[in-house]
Amino acid sequence: MKQFATRALLGLTLGLSTFAIATSAAQAADVPDPLRLGIDVPYAPFGYKLPSGELTGFEIELGNAICAQLATHCEWTEQDFDGIIPGLMARKYDVIMSALTINPERERQVLFSEPYFTPPSGWFVKADSPLAGADTLDAEALAGKVIGVQRGNLQDHYVTDLYGRTAEVRRYTKLDDLVLDMDSGRVDVAFLDLPVGQDTLVNANDGNFVNTGSAISEPKKYFGDGFGIAMKKRDRDLKKAIDGALEALKADGTLKRLNDKYFASAATASDNHQ
Repeated sequence: MKQFATRALLGLTLGLSTFAIATSAAQAADVPDPLRLGIDVPYAPFGYKLPSGELTGFEIELGNAICAQLATHCEWTEQDFDGIIPGLMARKYDVIMSALTINPERERQVLFSEPYFTPPSGWFVKADSPLAGADTLDAEALAGKVIGVQRGNLQDHYVTDLYGRTAEVRRYTKLDDLVLDMDSGRVDVAFLDLPVGQDTLVNANDGNFVNTGSAISEPKKYFGDGFGIAMKKRDRDLKKAIDGALEALKADGTLKRLNDKYFASAATASDNHQ
């Protein structure tokens, strides 16, 4: 009887091991190797290049950590933001990881992971602008001004809907061009993800630009549920795998470490302007 029980237990153990191996193989098959990620560069601090040409930034580091969790390799593909969802549909990459806000309009096109970052948006002006130091920026303050945004993102939609009739909205594919136009006075105020404006304008330009007005994260119609990794609608198993990797990186402190590394100054700016 004891011998039979031992054999039965051995058979059950082998069966479970075989099932685990098969399940693991099935899960691995759902994650491409390499995993190709589309990203708009430069968009500091989320993704940008070092002088050596190497990609770095919050999303680059987080994406590489996700790939490590999934036992695959990251392959990053640069794509202008206004073409980033069409690029996914054209199979130029497997997923988008490029400060893409989860909102109802995009959810009709793509499948999102769980959010990995939720930034507010902020207003940025030259340090000597009459708008510097304002508590809030409303339709009256912005009337007749030129507002710079990145083409096709949530800030573009927000500014166009709320201020497009009384202000000029100027759209940019590359943030470097927006910075040049602000510096020359062709743009009065920029509306950007707060961490991006803090890094690209304030920190990188020796005090020539400042964050002004209050940080904005409502209404949800525009500002959604934070940034998510986007993939094609049919890739539900890939979503499960990526969500699992994100959960593991939250649990082991990796996500907090990267937040602290890249967004300390933006958090301070947000606190100062709430």
